[in-house]
Amino acid sequence: MRAYTPKDDVQAKAYYTDRYYVAPQVPKQEVESDEVFAADLSALKAKFEVKEAFIQVNQMIVYINANDIYAVLKFLRDELTYTQLSEMSAIDWLAKDNTFEIFYQMLSMTKRKRLRIKFFINNGDAVDSVESLFRSADWSEREMFDMFGIEANNHPFMKRILMPYDWQGNPLLKTYPLEGDEFAAWYEVDKIYGKEARDVIGPEIRDTARVDRYDSERFARLGFEVPKGTKITGNEEPNKQDYQEEGGVFLVKKFTKESSVIIDDPQR
Repeated sequence: MRAYTPKDDVQAKAYYTDRYYVAPQVPKQEVESDEVFAADLSALKAKFEVKEAFIQVNQMIVYINANDIYAVLKFLRDELTYTQLSEMSAIDWLAKDNTFEIFYQMLSMTKRKRLRIKFFINNGDAVDSVESLFRSADWSEREMFDMFGIEANNHPFMKRILMPYDWQGNPLLKTYPLEGDEFAAWYEVDKIYGKEARDVIGPEIRDTARVDRYDSERFARLGFEVPKGTKITGNEEPNKQDYQEEGGVFLVKKFTKESSVIIDDPQR
């Protein structure tokens, strides 16, 4: 059994460090530079408070008040022909200012335009469900609840959609460890065998990128494969890598690693 390091309370606090990479912003354009977006923004401002609006990568981004989301999306659908909600989710800014940024990606097929509605909520606040406006929001809101812990008021079935119902924590929070926390390490052992089996079985290893030379019956030893059960000494000769089986393929030139060439020119 491998040695285990406890991971208690790893999600207790969001520590803001440079490991939370923030991608640089692409250039922003004035909404007035696009006649269609300018008209849509003017119509929105006539009915709702718009905190900020600009164009990025040929789509308009509009920041609104969180309480207006249902009415805004209904207006976009019924009055401005943005009839498809293609995506919605959240962005974790808890470490920065204890908020989430919620976004809704809208598409108008008649105008051939994309529009993104955004707003901020404090940690612990809920959003208004838009499932009754767009059926695509059903699973998206459940996923946001599952992955970030953000509830959608008036959703018809506000339950987890990917993780088990009794799972603890929200996997897409930046504080959630890549290998899972204490609960995740023992979840299947406790569920199947009971906590009394922990000392016998050991914790579950959830690092999918882990490669151990002694794991998987020697199959992880790429380039140094040996028959099953062979004792590893560390002095094994590397295996020759061929791109074809012995004898090659009829009418196809046999390729080897030594004769391969890396093409640097993408236009070649």
